Amino acid sequence: MEQFDTLDFDVVVVGCGIAGLSAAVSAMQAGAKVAILERSDKSDRGGQTRWTEAMLRMKSEHEVADDFERHFAENAGHYLDPELVSEAARDYENWSSIVKVLNFTDPGLISTITEQAGPTIQWLKTFGVRFAFQPGYFITTCTTRLSPVGGGLALVEALAAAAENGGAQFYYRTTARNLVRAADGKVTGLEAVGPNSRGISFRSRAVILASGGFEGNPEMLTTYLGRRARYIRPVARGGYYNKGEGIRMALAAGAAPAGDYGQIHAEPLDPRSGATEPIVLVFNYGILVNRNGERFIDEAPATVDATYEGITRNILEQPDGIAWAVFDSQIDDVPNWRRAVRSDQPPVSAGTIAELAHKIGVSAQALTGTLEKFNSACTEGRFDPIATDGLASARGYLPPKSNWCRRIERAPFFAYPIICGVCFTFGGIRVNSRSQVINADGDAIPGLYAAGEMTGLYYGTYTGATSVLRGAVFGRIAGRDASELR
Repeated sequence: MEQFDTLDFDVVVVGCGIAGLSAAVSAMQAGAKVAILERSDKSDRGGQTRWTEAMLRMKSEHEVADDFERHFAENAGHYLDPELVSEAARDYENWSSIVKVLNFTDPGLISTITEQAGPTIQWLKTFGVRFAFQPGYFITTCTTRLSPVGGGLALVEALAAAAENGGAQFYYRTTARNLVRAADGKVTGLEAVGPNSRGISFRSRAVILASGGFEGNPEMLTTYLGRRARYIRPVARGGYYNKGEGIRMALAAGAAPAGDYGQIHAEPLDPRSGATEPIVLVFNYGILVNRNGERFIDEAPATVDATYEGITRNILEQPDGIAWAVFDSQIDDVPNWRRAVRSDQPPVSAGTIAELAHKIGVSAQALTGTLEKFNSACTEGRFDPIATDGLASARGYLPPKSNWCRRIERAPFFAYPIICGVCFTFGGIRVNSRSQVINADGDAIPGLYAAGEMTGLYYGTYTGATSVLRGAVFGRIAGRDASELR
């Protein structure tokens, strides 16, 4: 790539979401001259953060939720060597190089979030952001969630304004391509491509990568998730900008991989809708059927906020990666049920099951048979829409339904199509508690930091309402640490 411009900064930040902006502002507060690279234009800046409600798994503005560390511990990895895991009880300095790059959730990172969540919230408040416990799209919940008033957009606007007022230089429609390293291995800048394919060379004391995952890159999605990735789409507009270059650059520089590369944070989307995050979270009150008109999963094993991800991933495995949530007029017994549907498209409605089947392209005979078997398996009991009610299907009926199991028989009947949306990818790179990128030998790569979704932290089931929080915590840490490099 021919270079046209060479620019000098103390710190270069790649990405303009919560992690990147927190890093940039933190570095500026420590006196650093900062550049911020953003692939989008100014109107779309903010990455995934711009489009999310930015829920935070906290019980107050000072403390994380009671189940925060437990949930991470339960989803720390798969079939881990217990001898290696036992080393994690020691101080980080005494870990072997194997454990420092082990593909599991580093307990030190979780402890750092736990300890720094409160101070980070207080720091964000200094920029005018307010926080509250607000109604979200979950009707039933298993944990506590705080959120910024105004959602993620409020975070982006507050921090971007602080960066602009502090003199940070924003480079829009600019994509980082390659890290620049000195002979001793230290990262000394990066090469980027700006508008009209203009090459830009940034020289700096440190680079902070905060450019998200690869949910907007079909090639990487197919590489890591397989052929069914064709049925996946990003949950919101910000995801389309995330192409995975930050991860690839770091891996090329020797960074250790971390996180579950074969898994994503999945959300159930209405494919007909182009709205931001057009989720459908009412399937727990009805049934889910695939293209064959068959049920294939327990729609309500627990509260929907704890189970929707696994259920959505199962939808991806169905024919053509699609399913329909089917229910009847009794849905109106659920208070404010429309709050759990963010699609701007109405449900498909019909006066009979056969008519509904025709409208959604499913065999009427198959759907009618499925409903007959389901209705026969429903048992008597009290329906409680706002708590797991234990109203389950009869023993022996498969697949079972564990809660909110009642007959679907009162016209009109309704259906929402649902596909698997990718909120963010799990695979990324390893960092330590200072947000330094760690190489495959367990050592920090000098001058290179990373924060946010491109750092691997999640395995199995996503610990909900923690992504924005980790971005803010480690972005702030990265900026402060990077600004001290000389």
